[in-house]
Amino acid sequence: METPHALLSERAFGSVHVRIEQQGPAILREEGAAKCRLPRGSREAILINTSGGLAGGDRAEIRGEAGDGAHLALTTQAAERVYRTIGPPASVSVRLTADAGASLFWLPQETILFDGASLEREISVDLAADATFLAVEPMVFGRRAMGESLNAVHVRDRWSVRREGTLLHAEALALGPGLPATPATLEGVHAMATVLLASPAAEGLLDRLRGLLGPRDGASAWNGKLIARCVAEDSLALRKTLVPVLSACVGPSAMPKVWSL
Repeated sequence: METPHALLSERAFGSVHVRIEQQGPAILREEGAAKCRLPRGSREAILINTSGGLAGGDRAEIRGEAGDGAHLALTTQAAERVYRTIGPPASVSVRLTADAGASLFWLPQETILFDGASLEREISVDLAADATFLAVEPMVFGRRAMGESLNAVHVRDRWSVRREGTLLHAEALALGPGLPATPATLEGVHAMATVLLASPAAEGLLDRLRGLLGPRDGASAWNGKLIARCVAEDSLALRKTLVPVLSACVGPSAMPKVWSL
């Protein structure tokens, strides 16, 4: 039987760098297990993890850029699965940039955590003064239809969003080794998501979005940003909330087709 050290030396690595200008793709670089597909004529970049999921010691690096006046929507081909680790966490680094007049959407599908999973993720965003940014991060705790439950999990998720170098939004999530299960946290739910919209139109959308949220969800808007927190019994119920919420946020842009219910 291989030792943990030997197994870790075989971990997967993947990186993608994509940049969209007004006239079309300017940069598309892929390495390792990370791939990116840009349908012809589209400003939608579909990220693919060919390793089939993330295990302990795996690393993924995503860099997305929207040039002046350009639009880029980054999404994933499918839900990302984070499997049980034999030691260190899986590591995901996301660096996003939106230049003057650009719009950048970070819209990955669900991250599914399996029992014993360990994930450390960092999302860093730099925005020009008039750029628009929309992000969602849905997280699912086991596959409810399969009767799975999480007895132990480790999640560290950090976001930082800056506009012209000034911090606009920051948050840090820590979960584990057990999941908090009180009426004020995750009692009775197996999925959750955070939605962030940084846009001059953000505060004007607040009442509309509150009308789309469930009874345990919430949303606030101030200083040019809107934050919504959602919880649900399972991934399907969460998606049924997120699709209309995100559709309201994208404005005249279309939602990625992979988000179709």
